[in-house]
Amino acid sequence: MSFISFLKLVEIQTKVASLIPFLLGTFYAIYRFDTFNLKNFIYMFISLLFVDMTTTAINNYQDFRRANKKHGYGYETHNAIVKFNLKESTVVAIIFIILIIAITFGILLFLNTNIIILILGAISFTIGVLYSFGPIPISRTPFGEIFSGLFMGFIITFISIYIHVFDQNLVSIILHTGLLNMQINYLEIIYIFLLSIPCVTGIANIMLANNICDIEDDIANKRYTLPIYIGKKNSLKVYRFLYYIGYVSLTLLVIVRVLPLLALVALLTLFIVKKHINIFCENQSKKDTFILSIKNFVIINVTQVIIIAISVII
Repeated sequence: MSFISFLKLVEIQTKVASLIPFLLGTFYAIYRFDTFNLKNFIYMFISLLFVDMTTTAINNYQDFRRANKKHGYGYETHNAIVKFNLKESTVVAIIFIILIIAITFGILLFLNTNIIILILGAISFTIGVLYSFGPIPISRTPFGEIFSGLFMGFIITFISIYIHVFDQNLVSIILHTGLLNMQINYLEIIYIFLLSIPCVTGIANIMLANNICDIEDDIANKRYTLPIYIGKKNSLKVYRFLYYIGYVSLTLLVIVRVLPLLALVALLTLFIVKKHINIFCENQSKKDTFILSIKNFVIINVTQVIIIAISVII
């Protein structure tokens, strides 16, 4: 397997969907809590990247194994196993190697923090695998948008904050005299959830846009996704609505003074995002307009990351 075919197998260009929430949480931790742990930052970066690559490689492998329809836009070029004529044994070996790397650095992160990271990491990893693997992968059900949005948008953002403030009682579990007690700073958790909503909805919409474009092929391949259940018209309404929720959450954080007034600059991205929404709603094409959902996610959330980073400097 060449390096190029490996990058295609893991779809390296899509890793932005997990790295942006990671950076968002990192800069928020510095801005809100005035703290940064370099070692934990490195451990999480490596573990997160390799977990994402693992789940993508598994997804591509499962699509290759389960595909009933092997023609149409992009199949011969989109799936790296087909495009590069990769051996199944090689693909499986690569999946195990990158999985071991992900687990190794995840364990190192846990050892350097506490059990909360172990619990969240284990749950996230399990969902990541079940998303693409098993008798009924989550990606082939109507719940793909919910799981991908919440776990990549919120959980990654939360963990990327928590690794810097694990000793500040944001969330803690205490075992004392046979009793297990959990303490949660619920207000800060609410703020973090509001912070992550643009990531949650943006990632969910990437999945939703993909499924809208693939309705016919998914029916042929027995992938019963959300758009198949609620129809294309309602799916497009959900697609539009989710973006607007992100802007509302951002405004609320400014109102309660968790984010500075400078954060309202991100609202200006609405003009570009709205234009992209209209274009996609007029024509749902994997080839021509699906990319707009990725652009919207990047535009909204990178702007938010930059604004918080600037606020840290100021």
